[in-house]
Amino acid sequence: MAQSLDYLKETPSQTAGPYVHIGLAPGAAGFDIYGQELGWDIAGPNAQGERIRVEGLVIDGTGSPVKDVLLEVWQANAAGIYAHPEHPGAVEDGFRGWGRVITDFATGEWGFDTVKPGAVPGRNGTVQAPHINLWIVARGINVGLNTRLYFEDEAEANAADPVINMIEWENRRQTLIARRNETDGKVVYRFDIRLQGENETVFFDI
Repeated sequence: MAQSLDYLKETPSQTAGPYVHIGLAPGAAGFDIYGQELGWDIAGPNAQGERIRVEGLVIDGTGSPVKDVLLEVWQANAAGIYAHPEHPGAVEDGFRGWGRVITDFATGEWGFDTVKPGAVPGRNGTVQAPHINLWIVARGINVGLNTRLYFEDEAEANAADPVINMIEWENRRQTLIARRNETDGKVVYRFDIRLQGENETVFFDI
């Protein structure tokens, strides 16, 4: 005889916790599991375009850096093309366009080396400004957060970007802009992500 399952309750939600690094970036957590860490090489040695570094912090509502964050990164190549199995040969050999980085456990700093992406086609014939997609998980974040990084030296493209233009207030749009500088002859874009409070980064529901 079938029994009613009305008494069963939904499994409680759970934050990412410390094991996220063991499962997704084991080398950084001190576990030598893979010969090569998954996703660390974003662009590959054959990628065309300007070589850049992206760095930042993830900052909580008290203004303190969060030190146990994992970020996944997606981007197009310099020609605005994403690596995809349906388009073999459309990107340079070795270009992944995807990466996975974690914050430094002591400082909270994160960073990765790549090439600056190009503009990509949007919906209905629009063009999206050069950008990098970021997905963020950490202890205390129940659902991964999605945001985008745009480049301050692409002002004209940013002004026409259909995604940025969905954001009503100009000061909120500025939370998606990475600032360009040079360090030891290398182009570095700074992009701090604020989870709460003043100048909270725009996150997207996708």
